[in-house]
Amino acid sequence: MMKSPQDKKFRSGSIRTHILPLIIWLVAIAGVAMLFLRGTKRFEVVGIAQGQISQVCSPVDGRLKNVYVRLFDEVAKDQVVAALDDELITAQIVTVSATAEHLRSQIIPMQQQLTADMTDRELDRTEQQRRFAVDVERARIDILALKAQIATDRVTLEDLAAEVKIAGDLLKKDAIAPYEMEKAQVLYEAVAKKVIETENQLVHEEENLKNAQLRQDIFAAQTPLNPSVDAALDAIRKEATIQEKLIEQLKIQRNELIITAPINGVVVQILGRTNDVALRRAGEGTLHKSGEVVLAGQPIMVIAQGRPKEIIAYAGERQMDEITPGIKVELVKRTVPAQFAQSEVTFVGPVVEQLPQRLWQNPNIPQWGLPFLVKVPDGMDLTSGEVVAIRRL
Repeated sequence: MMKSPQDKKFRSGSIRTHILPLIIWLVAIAGVAMLFLRGTKRFEVVGIAQGQISQVCSPVDGRLKNVYVRLFDEVAKDQVVAALDDELITAQIVTVSATAEHLRSQIIPMQQQLTADMTDRELDRTEQQRRFAVDVERARIDILALKAQIATDRVTLEDLAAEVKIAGDLLKKDAIAPYEMEKAQVLYEAVAKKVIETENQLVHEEENLKNAQLRQDIFAAQTPLNPSVDAALDAIRKEATIQEKLIEQLKIQRNELIITAPINGVVVQILGRTNDVALRRAGEGTLHKSGEVVLAGQPIMVIAQGRPKEIIAYAGERQMDEITPGIKVELVKRTVPAQFAQSEVTFVGPVVEQLPQRLWQNPNIPQWGLPFLVKVPDGMDLTSGEVVAIRRL
């Protein structure tokens, strides 16, 4: 029995109806496979631009004498940002000065006696040896007194420098009259001039000490040693040596009380540990103020770089094998104005870490990834904390 044309047409249409979904399904599978393969070759993650952050901590227990910066002030590396109270060290320096004067008072009668002896008779070799020894010790004590004076004046000079800076800031804001600024500047210049003059005098006295020591050495080489001469000045010599070492130690301790900025940047709030942030009371996140007591190692302020130098991002499990130092990536700044730049991965972390909460897709579900760093190229304008997209090239 022959089939009619109408039956053949119906059967052909039925076959096409069954094959068409299969073709669509196969095409969809192929598309998914291509997207998967492309995704394994060209991933995209987001990272956070970050600059260097340094905590400025107190080197010792003490009370803040001055804090010279405010929150969000720009500071330069090595700029003085705070100072601890130095009353104790200043008092010790004054004590050294008094000791030097006491030693000098002991030397003067001895020198006067030698001068009187010279008018009565010609000094024998023992008396000459004593005179050379006295000259040396007098020069050492004079140097000690000058060093103590310089140390004291430098403390005053640093305080006046801070007052000049504060007066300058107030003058810019029209908060004080110009003569107040001039008065502070004149005081600073006067003390600075005094320090220079004293330092010049110190150089002169050190040269006198060298000459006196040379004369004593030459005479000693030509004369048998008389133990009684050294015994006469032994106590003064030892005490002068102790005071010289003490003044050097006090200088070091004084320098520790002057706190400087470790980097160029901006003063920001003091960072706390993640678990402690919620427990802070009002004001605990800001920098400390003058008069507050701080402990050794306690942060006084935090300085952050204004321009970030690197971006930290995290690779998921499927992307870990592709992240190696040196691979080229594209950076995309999504905020206005948008920017595109090429860079490279500089470092890959050794272990998987938990992502910062702001990078979680769901704020209630933590995510994990392999951290890696990307260098911020020159010319790319980013702000610390800004989110940046990263694509592998």
